[in-house]
Amino acid sequence: MSKNYSDSDWTLEIKPVSGWFNFHIKDVWRYRDLLLMFVKRDFVAVYKQTILGPFWFFIQPILTTITFTIVFGKIAKIPTEGLPPMLFYMSGVVCWNYFSDCLTKTSSTFISNAHIFGKVYFPRLVSPLANITSLLMKFGIQMLLLTCFIFYFIANDADVHPNIYILITPYLILLMAGLGLGFGIIVSSLTTKYRDLTFLVGFGVQLLMYATPVIYPVSALPDEYKSLVKLNPMTSIIETFRFSFLGAGSFDASNLLYTTVFVIFVLSIGIVIFNRVEKTFMDTV
Repeated sequence: MSKNYSDSDWTLEIKPVSGWFNFHIKDVWRYRDLLLMFVKRDFVAVYKQTILGPFWFFIQPILTTITFTIVFGKIAKIPTEGLPPMLFYMSGVVCWNYFSDCLTKTSSTFISNAHIFGKVYFPRLVSPLANITSLLMKFGIQMLLLTCFIFYFIANDADVHPNIYILITPYLILLMAGLGLGFGIIVSSLTTKYRDLTFLVGFGVQLLMYATPVIYPVSALPDEYKSLVKLNPMTSIIETFRFSFLGAGSFDASNLLYTTVFVIFVLSIGIVIFNRVEKTFMDTV
């Protein structure tokens, strides 16, 4: 005998994405266990079957910082606003690594998860959110390393002055995550048709680093280039981060406001494109 079902019998109703900015946030919350599972998978899988394992989280920024200190500090003699070069470069590297990792990993969302997206339903936003969350754990570990170096240099009477602006660090992290997520889902949506962008992302991120004050302070630039570099939304984030933890440079609220507006804009564009591509990406991947 067949049974007649009413609307109250269903626990989940799957609907197509209809609105331009509809990301089904309630569905994402409902699938939070899946998100946490993806985070655990990503964190464990990165250094699985490696000898040093999670120690690479410490080794990578240290080796990069040492290289920058030798090349740009000792050889090129780029000023570091009176800060110990080790701290100056490491603070920039830690911030830049989180943003670039978010962008790079999120940019392959559709291609790397096509085998899952084509078989089972879940809010597609869960995948890129899992990426930036798992990378946040890596960022936290590297922040711990940076903090240890800060205490070491303070104990040795270095000109380092952490201040109250450290309290806005969560906001800076949110901006970096939002910027990486926004650019990442835009690139991911476009790569379903244009695979060339996959090769462009890694190359473009490397070039973009040199347009960001990772290896130089904005104050060291000629006046005609300062305004150009400040158009880069990562500039105010890194400059504010250095000012908060090291006391270098100055805090410019207007530049941080510009970055906030830029992040909102990029995320909005990313949502629109992501929603459009989500409906038909299986036909092109």
